[in-house]
Amino acid sequence: MKSVKSSKPKKQRKAHYDRAIHKKQQGLAAHLDKKLRKSIGKRAVSLRKGDSIKVLRGGKKGKSGKVTAVNYKKGTVFVDKLVRKKANGEEIPLPVQASNLLVIDVDRNDAKRFRGKKVKSEEKVGEKKEKEENKEKIKEKEKAKEEDHAEKKEIKEKKV
Repeated sequence: MKSVKSSKPKKQRKAHYDRAIHKKQQGLAAHLDKKLRKSIGKRAVSLRKGDSIKVLRGGKKGKSGKVTAVNYKKGTVFVDKLVRKKANGEEIPLPVQASNLLVIDVDRNDAKRFRGKKVKSEEKVGEKKEKEENKEKIKEKEKAKEEDHAEKKEIKEKKV
């Protein structure tokens, strides 16, 4: 995102509020969970409807849920489980700033979202770990067999 060249706060505020919506979308991003960082290859992602998030700051700290709406004009995000009740029982969604959130899982329905980046699903990452663990186990078994074989040879040599 391009910064404002003026050092005057008034001009910076004006530029922020008058920014085009597609530029505001870039600014409405949240950090990714460590597992997701490895699979996506990015540190942060702009938020979209359907992403699973966790609140890191504020009164609702620790709560998690899915993004139900994103307001680019106000720079806020609405989460399905963050609501307050009115006196008549009606539930109103609470707005949260994107910088106070952590993305736990992304909505992978849109192919253009990551623009050709090979997004590894958590299953594939888990499969890789399992394969590596299996390879290590196989190597350990082979070493154990070689040791047993060497011991048997020594025993035969002693007998002869």
